[in-house]
Amino acid sequence: MSRIIDLVGKTPLVELTNLNPSKNVKVYAKMEGHNPGGSVKDKAALNMIRSAIDRGEIKTGTTLIEATSGNTGIALAMVAGIYNIPIELIMPSNSTRERVQTMEAFGAKVILLESIEACRDYAEEKSVLPGYFMLNQFANKDNYLAHYKSTGPEIWDETEGKVTHFVSSMGTTGTIMGTSMYLKEKNRDIQIIGCQPTEGSSIPGIRRWSPEYLPAIYDASRVDKIYDVSEQEASFMARQLALKEGIFSGMSSGGAATIALRAAAELNEGVIVFICCDRGDRYLSSDLFNV
Repeated sequence: MSRIIDLVGKTPLVELTNLNPSKNVKVYAKMEGHNPGGSVKDKAALNMIRSAIDRGEIKTGTTLIEATSGNTGIALAMVAGIYNIPIELIMPSNSTRERVQTMEAFGAKVILLESIEACRDYAEEKSVLPGYFMLNQFANKDNYLAHYKSTGPEIWDETEGKVTHFVSSMGTTGTIMGTSMYLKEKNRDIQIIGCQPTEGSSIPGIRRWSPEYLPAIYDASRVDKIYDVSEQEASFMARQLALKEGIFSGMSSGGAATIALRAAAELNEGVIVFICCDRGDRYLSSDLFNV
């Protein structure tokens, strides 16, 4: 009999058969919405909390506090609840209601502020108070090591070592850092492609960071190329994934799919895997699927 956290990871690959016109380039979505908390962030949340407990950083009476744009908060709330750890989550006020309600259902206290930068500042200031502990997903090596231990090996095994390109939207950058670390150890020629919003675009979960807020875990040497994707492109592709491939995902997954298909169009042959980081049902109160 499995516990719910035993079901984190081992997510499937699904081939895009209708949106990819190339016959010699395979494009696969890594379906991270199949994690029990509904996103790729389950892997990082579980590894960060378990590791902090093992190091004695989380003790009886400790309250976790974390800034999040949504999926990490849901994952942390789920795992913290299982370990009976109180948690406060600080989110941008433009977060969808479904995300807030999901965190509250898992028992978290949620505070809404005007931007993710304001959330990070608030969480850092409060984390120094007695009784609080911040995992700090933006600077926590257990964030990217989760993907070194799970996402990277999963992709390598699922493609039987044939993956040539890996595409991931970039928020905390934990997914792309850890997966890149593993895949490059297996084959230095695998191309790692990051996806960020164009200037002025707003895509939940990913950011075009200003230098002062660039995540401390980000190592530019682990990313071969960075492509920009617009809010309109990411939204359109999220809808196309649902309509043409039966993949119900969020806007950042649409952004990664856009870049994966753009890369496929530039290749003669290859195997591209992109991160489909969550499910579309947590965006139903937004206008993402209203066309």
